[in-house]
Amino acid sequence: MEKIRFKLKAYDHRVLDRTVASIVEAVKRTGSEIRGPVPLPTKKRRYTVLRSPHINKDSREQFEIRVHVRIIDIISATPETVDSLARLDLAPEVDVEVRSLGK
Repeated sequence: MEKIRFKLKAYDHRVLDRTVASIVEAVKRTGSEIRGPVPLPTKKRRYTVLRSPHINKDSREQFEIRVHVRIIDIISATPETVDSLARLDLAPEVDVEVRSLGK
């Protein structure tokens, strides 16, 4: 029995929530205890770009990228839980970090 932490990041919150739901369903099917998903604050990166690089400094465009983050903790992971998580087919848009927190 060990603790496992998943940190999921994505630009689209709908895809992220679907991925989180599939992980939670797989963990609950094996009977392990789960905490989360915990939504962390959304990080917003803003960029300002000149529309014309040589003239009109007053004419600019602004862009924004939002990164949504969720954390899931599996408290009592069994080998069956790890096998079911390894077989999951997750969305390619979601970045998943898996960390073992020990016993």
